[in-house]
Amino acid sequence: MKINSFLSIFVFFIFFQTAISQTVEDPEIKKMITEIKAESLEATVKKLVSFGTRHTLSDTKSKTKGIGAAQQWVKSEFDQYALQSNGRLTSKIDYFTVKADGKRIKEDSQLGNVMATLKGTDPNDDRILIISGHLDSRVTDVMNVKSDAPGANDDGSGVAAVMELAKVMSKRSFPVTIIFVAVTGEEQGLYGARHLAEFAKESKWNIVAMLNNDMIGNSLSSGTYLRDNTQVRIFSETIPFLETEDEAKLRKAINRDNDSPSRLLARYIKTVTEQYVDQLKVKLVYRNDRFLRGGDHTPFSQNGFTAVRFCEINENFDHQHQDLRTENGVVYGDLPEFMDFDYLRKNTCANLATLANLAWSPKAPINVGIEVKQLSNSSTLSWTAPEGTRPFGYQILMRETQSSHWEKTFFVQDAKAEIPYSKDNYFFAVQSVDALGHASLPVFPIPIR
Repeated sequence: MKINSFLSIFVFFIFFQTAISQTVEDPEIKKMITEIKAESLEATVKKLVSFGTRHTLSDTKSKTKGIGAAQQWVKSEFDQYALQSNGRLTSKIDYFTVKADGKRIKEDSQLGNVMATLKGTDPNDDRILIISGHLDSRVTDVMNVKSDAPGANDDGSGVAAVMELAKVMSKRSFPVTIIFVAVTGEEQGLYGARHLAEFAKESKWNIVAMLNNDMIGNSLSSGTYLRDNTQVRIFSETIPFLETEDEAKLRKAINRDNDSPSRLLARYIKTVTEQYVDQLKVKLVYRNDRFLRGGDHTPFSQNGFTAVRFCEINENFDHQHQDLRTENGVVYGDLPEFMDFDYLRKNTCANLATLANLAWSPKAPINVGIEVKQLSNSSTLSWTAPEGTRPFGYQILMRETQSSHWEKTFFVQDAKAEIPYSKDNYFFAVQSVDALGHASLPVFPIPIR
């Protein structure tokens, strides 16, 4: 009888340890999510539309029209948020010169990214998180700098999300640094993002994750007329742009084709979004971006950083890259009245849940490996604790080889664990976790011979 009681307690403890990471929710993250308001996002989008055009090469001198006025307004809003940050949030317009390219930049031009940096509180933690949207807009002719280009959804939605998160998150403290940025030059060739990514690489920034938000506020598709505000797409690269020959050999040997760092980030976003945000599912799209198209995360990927793109589940091409007009009763143009602001709110909350969890998480485990010294129907993983604050524990994530997302989680507190599942049939990853469930990005194990 005593043995049975002991066994029951033991089984319950193991179940609790396995389930804890799946059920713990941080009340502060839940509170921040309630502070994200559709009305506030709508007001920001309408203000951005009021500048007429935000074409990258439009007026930079006017105080009311053009890209220059929009940049100054976004910075002024960042400065207002800074007043509640105890000096931790600072803003600037990072100006840089782009040479004429004979394509979409006719002459040497000065561009600028509007950046707000929320400095981390731990001087020994150099991790950086970046969230972006692009401030510039366009009509049918990408070189038309005069006509009104409202850019409400493309990409006023992304900029509004970035600004809303800066406002909410700057009231809190995080050990890591978070950069909120409205880039320019996206429509002309991803110039703003490339400038920032190259500067980050030259400066040896430790960027843990880059989240690009481009068109996250429309829920109705053109042509098919499907409406869906319950899903958002996350695009992630398959094979890292900077993969070395040795890394390629290892990837092929262990069949890691579907577990690039960016794809691990995409799955992380799915996990925390579906934990914290009601009525929103993440659809993992296994390509860097839409077919033959690109976004501001791409220059970061090309420079070796872990980056993904948030994008609405349905695109409406009647309200994307269109001159303002009405033809055969159809209104064309990227205007606020065609947006779904509650959908934008949910997608903004998905970004918040991701950033906050990563910003409060322990550093990821290092030297993560899986033993292959002998044949076995169980799998033994081991790793080294990260530097800095010691994690409360670790999560071992597991999925079948054909599955797109993690299916089972094991919580352990040692730096080694034997799992009764064969490495022939499953993929694994390991992440650090604290007592409130904040988890690092997962690390895919390499063979220990």
